[in-house]
Amino acid sequence: MRKRLTATEYIEGILAFDISILSRAITLVESRLTSDRLLAKEILQALLPHTGKSLRVGITGVPGVGKSTFIESFGSFLIEKVQKKVAVLAIDPSSQRSGGSILGDKTRMQVLSQNPNAYIRPSAAGDSLGGVSNKTRETLLLCEAAGFEVILIETVGVGQSETAVKEMSDFFLLLMLAGAGDELQGIKRGIMEMADLVVINKADGENQLRAEQARADYARALHLFPPHQGSWIPEALTCSALEKSNLESIWQHIQNYQTLTQNNGFWHINRQNQNLQWFKATINEELQRHFYQNESIRNSLEIVEEQVRAGKTPPMLAAETLLRKYFE
Repeated sequence: MRKRLTATEYIEGILAFDISILSRAITLVESRLTSDRLLAKEILQALLPHTGKSLRVGITGVPGVGKSTFIESFGSFLIEKVQKKVAVLAIDPSSQRSGGSILGDKTRMQVLSQNPNAYIRPSAAGDSLGGVSNKTRETLLLCEAAGFEVILIETVGVGQSETAVKEMSDFFLLLMLAGAGDELQGIKRGIMEMADLVVINKADGENQLRAEQARADYARALHLFPPHQGSWIPEALTCSALEKSNLESIWQHIQNYQTLTQNNGFWHINRQNQNLQWFKATINEELQRHFYQNESIRNSLEIVEEQVRAGKTPPMLAAETLLRKYFE
């Protein structure tokens, strides 16, 4: 059994870019044990002054768009060409039956995972909505404190609400495919309205012409949406993650966004809003945790659930009954 580290050992290890201790700290913040939660809070509080200096990029896209290949190529580009330290927070979908998760991103990103200036942390989304883990924000801060300058947050993909990752990102990148037959369908409108950049991936070989046509379609569609709060005008680009083409142009757009929004004050406002959303999410999480840990609720929950399942009690009435019991 490994020796339990003290808060000081965690803090000093993370600040010294000790990846092993960073991984243990992330496991600690993901733990549901009360003792671990208390220790994690102490560590995060101490590390807070060393956070906030990274660029946080949320990346989402439809299944099969090549998110992992793109992140590996883009992450490698940032390390080799731009001299950045890159952390990837890759969220895998959890099984609703078993609670299990694939957690295969280190396998899918073999080259990047072996780079000493890269860190890939796969986490299960669990029952969290928004395509991110419950503790993605805390993990992000730990990576920043360790010295990672770019944090790439990969979501489980379009299909769940992507609002959560938007609310913890400085820049939101949407990966799309050409020739899928539904480029401009309303199902993606909400996602496209949040995007700071749309990138048509797999623009290689015989697909190049289709990718360019899709880019033009998306570019026209983006101009129909309401203006960006930070005065940024989203654009559409093509790239081939496989051939590593146009990655420099994507990075240039991200830099242009950062320069513009830092100069006009939106960057700072967005970071303040991120903190506020984290605050609200924590309240919701803590309330839910306390509710289900309440002894009176635990004693009644199974019976009430069976009544709801059998149709004997309306769900709304059952919920109100338990909430009343909890607040009493």
